[in-house]
Order: sequence, then structure tokens, then C-alpha cells
Amino acid sequence: MEVANHAAKRKRDYSDYDNGDDDGRSASAPSNGEEIDLSLLEALEKSQQNPVEALDIKTLKKLVLAFERRLKDNTAARLKYPDQPEKFADSEVELHEEIEKLKILAGGPELYPELVSLGTVASITQLLNHDNTDIAIDAVSLIQDLTDEDVFDGEEKDEPANVLVDALIENNALELLVQNLSRLSESDPDESAAIYSTLSTIENLIEIKPAVAELVCERTKLLKWLVGKIKVREFDSNKQYASEILAILLQNSMANQKRLGQMNGVDAVLQAVAMYKSRDPKTGDEEEMVENLFDCLCCLLMPLENKEKFVKAEGVELMIIIMNQKKLCYGSAIRALDFAMTNYPPACERFIDVMGLKTAFPAFMGKIPVSKKNKKKGFKEELEERLISLIASLFGGILRGSRRERLLIKFVENECEKIDRLMELYMRYSNRVKAETERLNDIELDDLEMDEEEKYNRKLDSGLYTLQLIAVILGHLWTSEHPQMRTRIELLLKQNKLSRKDVKGVLQEYHDNVGDLEGPEEKERAQSKIQKFISAF
Repeated sequence: MEVANHAAKRKRDYSDYDNGDDDGRSASAPSNGEEIDLSLLEALEKSQQNPVEALDIKTLKKLVLAFERRLKDNTAARLKYPDQPEKFADSEVELHEEIEKLKILAGGPELYPELVSLGTVASITQLLNHDNTDIAIDAVSLIQDLTDEDVFDGEEKDEPANVLVDALIENNALELLVQNLSRLSESDPDESAAIYSTLSTIENLIEIKPAVAELVCERTKLLKWLVGKIKVREFDSNKQYASEILAILLQNSMANQKRLGQMNGVDAVLQAVAMYKSRDPKTGDEEEMVENLFDCLCCLLMPLENKEKFVKAEGVELMIIIMNQKKLCYGSAIRALDFAMTNYPPACERFIDVMGLKTAFPAFMGKIPVSKKNKKKGFKEELEERLISLIASLFGGILRGSRRERLLIKFVENECEKIDRLMELYMRYSNRVKAETERLNDIELDDLEMDEEEKYNRKLDSGLYTLQLIAVILGHLWTSEHPQMRTRIELLLKQNKLSRKDVKGVLQEYHDNVGDLEGPEEKERAQSKIQKFISAF
């Protein structure tokens, strides 16, 4: 038992004697009147012990002084009696009480700069390394409360929040928080709860200062700890939270994506996902964790080198197995494949080699397995968009040979039913984009100015990007010069009162707005491909 708990227990034991008569015998049960009197006395005593004080600089200094004094007493007692816990147990209980009192400061974040200038943050972070795990847990809980998002609900509180986080970082809070994760045990309920609090505190720090996401991975072994946690077979709330923190760390950081890739992270996340290849999560929380794992996988698949690791680790095969099992992860597997195959021909080739076309095209035709997940609003539409992107990636990644032939044949079989489906989707997204364009024009008539970039982004959000990808797929089919395909496309355009000129218009807008995020050479290459389709139409 930890010394703080031990001391608290001793105090409770001694208080038992106070409830007896002078000779040590137990007191008889009080009457109702006595109960009321006792409860009133207790309430009065409690109010005197904890008087309500205005939260200002004076209160802050008073709290800090009491805390620093108890910390100093505890440090001195531990140094003087290192092998006699009973000698410093009382000082530990008192220190615990003062830490708890500091939590009131979460109600006045405007005082944080003063808290920092007093040097108290250094003392608080020092406690994260305390020999008594209970005191270290108290320190985590305090930092968690002080950095909670509910404390900072206005822009005027941004500056105090940043001042506090900067001070915590400067005093090695990130390193000490992660070290705590390693020394806490899941088997102890209090320590397991402290793991959750530590992860929550790290999330708070990232929320306040996004740069912490990369900083914590540079300075600590947090990624290693998180990967170890998600690989554990048993599900619990800490595993769920670990998956969420890992997704946050990877979300907007190429550095973290590459760092985890170098740590064999792609394989680790695939192992975690593989637990659900033939079974569904049992609870809503477990389902959320699996979604987090797929978010991690998709983020990991942004850097080119991680796509290579994914293919080598047989990630393509695993995603196809998951799709064939038709479980809850069906749509997530398609999403991961879309990320893996975007601008990466080896993944496209592997996909075709392991019979991926046979798995993907039924979904493209709308044959999606029924589950509680695909009843969610927008699920089928998101899946459609992923499949369109995946097919566009296949055409972009496989330019010749027998694999290309196998891909093209899919659009001829069953009387060109997949071209029919493609044109059905083209019309749906085209109509949506037209409606959005008209709405934007109406907004401009109301004298609300909107620049071209903003208008274009709004159209992308309404489905323009998917429409452009459909036009690209039609371009690939058209330039294959297969007479049956061309005849079918011409017929369907005519039936929908469209012409090749309409498809050219969509492609031209795509060509003119290709971004250069991947460098000027890649932009030029992409525009060159689109220009070929424009010329062919």
C-alpha cells in the first residue's frame, strides 16, 4: 500500500477512538436529534476548514505558498528518513491535500501567467517524478484540470493557456508524463485510471498548442508506448484512448507519419486491425477504437515509403480479406486501399494480382453488405467516392500490359453495365455541382463577395472532385479506343442530353486547378495526362 494511503488509513483508525467514551468503549447510537446536531457541527467545521475565497492573485499566492511549504516539508522528510515511510507519511497526506486545493485555479486561467512567474509550474512537474506514485498521479490530475478544454472557451484565454503549456514543456512535463505511462500498471485500478488521465493531459496540451504533437514524439517514447498498447489483444478504455491519441499524433504531421513508419508502425497497425478481419467489435467504444486504428493506417499511408511497407506487409491482401468477410470494417478497408493506391503503382499492381477487381467492382455497382454502420447517414455516398477514387488510381497506376487489359475488360462485361453505373454517378454529381454553382451565383447577386478560390473549394465540397475523377475514368476508357466502350459512352451522353464537350469542360476545370502540393514537376505531369483526355474528347 502506498504511504499516503497508509497515513490516511492511520488517521481514520485513530479517529475511531474519538467516537467512543472516555474509557475506550464504543458510544451508543445517538438519537435523531443528536444526528442532526452532529451533521450541523460537521457542516460548520467543514465550512470553516474550506472558506470560500475570491479567486484572485492574493488567493493564488496563498495557495502556492501553502503548496510549496508542504512540498519542501515532504522533500526534507524523505531525505532525512529515506527508509522510514512512517516518518514522512503525514507530510505526504498534507502535500496531497495542497495539490488538490490548487485545482481551484482551473476556474481562473487568467492567473496562469502569475502561476508561471512564481515558478510553481517547475514544482508541479517535479512531482510527476515523485517516488510515491499516488503523488505523481495527483500531479497528472492537476495538470489535466488546468489544461482542460472547458477552461479555455474564449480567445482571450488563448494567451494564458499558451503561457502555461510553454512553461510545462520547458520544465520537461512531456518527458515526465510519458515516463509515468511506463511505470503505471494496468492491473491496479487507480493506476489504470491514471494512464487514462495522462493520455487526456497529453491531448489537452496538443489541443492548446498543436506543435506539441511533433514535440512529444521527438522528445519521448510515446509512439512506442502507444504502439505497444494497440497491439494488446484485450480491449479496454485505455486501448481505445491510445488509438485516439495515436490518430491525433499522425493526423497533420508528416514527420510523425514517417517516424512511426520507421518504427515498423505500419505492420503494428495492420496487426491491430487484423484482429477484426473476421469479427465485429462488441461495443460502441470498441467500434470507435477500430475506426481510430483505420484512421491511423490511412494517415500512415500518406508518405510514399510507408505505402511500400504496406504492400510488403501484405496490407493489400488483408484489406481484401476484410472486404470479403463483409463485416463492419468493410468500408474502412476500402478507404485504406484508396490511400495506399493513390499515386503508388505497386499497390495497384498487387491489388489486381490478388483478385482485388473481383472484390471492388460489386461494391462499385452498389452491392454493399448490410450492417448497422452502412445505415449511418452519408456512409454509402462516402463509399462511392472512395471506390471512384480507387478506380481512378488503378487507371493512373496501371498504364499497360495484361493488368491494364483486365481492368478495361471489367467495363465491357455484362453489356457495359459498369459504364452505365459510371454515367449514372456522373449525372448525380454533375447535377449537385450545378445546383451549388447556381447557389453561389445567387449569393453573389446578394452583394456578398466571394473570391474564385473560395467558390471552387465550395464546389469541391459539393462533389466536384468526385465528378472530376469520374471524368478522368471516362477519359481512360475513351482513349483505350475500344469501339464498344466509345459507342456506349456516346449513347449515354446523348440519352442524358450531354455531349463530349460537357466532359471536356469538367476536365478543363480540373486541369486549370491542379495544385502543386507535390511539387511543380508532379503538377505538370498531372496536367499533361488530363490534357490528353481533353484532346481525345
